[in-house]
Amino acid sequence: MFIKSIFQNVKSNIKLMKSQYSILLFLLFFVINASACDSKDAHHDIQNNVVNKENDNMKTIKIKIKVNSKDFTATLLSNKTTEDFIKLLPLTIKMEDHLRNEKHVDLATKLRINPSNPGTIQNGDIMLFGSKTLVLFYDSFQTSYSYTKLGKVDDPTGLAKVLGLGSITVHFELK
Repeated sequence: MFIKSIFQNVKSNIKLMKSQYSILLFLLFFVINASACDSKDAHHDIQNNVVNKENDNMKTIKIKIKVNSKDFTATLLSNKTTEDFIKLLPLTIKMEDHLRNEKHVDLATKLRINPSNPGTIQNGDIMLFGSKTLVLFYDSFQTSYSYTKLGKVDDPTGLAKVLGLGSITVHFELK
């Protein structure tokens, strides 16, 4: 009798636990789905803010790049590398051609870096390779190298032509 009572109690507790477990699973499923929706929205908001922040940063610092008698306006990102670069301005340097798609020069000073692989280099990109090689790209192409992005020439139309092949003197200054 005592054992039968214990079994009935256990059986009743198991039924109760099953129903509680089902409710718990349902609630857990609901919470996970709700948070997944929220996290997607939050991720979307974060992505938009990053894009907007990058766009805001792209509007903050303008420089003039003078090649021969042609002036180009570039917009710099707001980052530690750019802060270091701006301290060097005005800067007149002789840039060497490399692979008929970029002009580069080793700066006298190392800059703080945060390199990443852009995947595609765009005509007009201004980047730092390593901690002191300033690169001005005048052609678009795929890359496996990592760079720290400084900014971009606003309208690179004619940039390749004016830079030409070989070395050339380029002047950078705040606008």
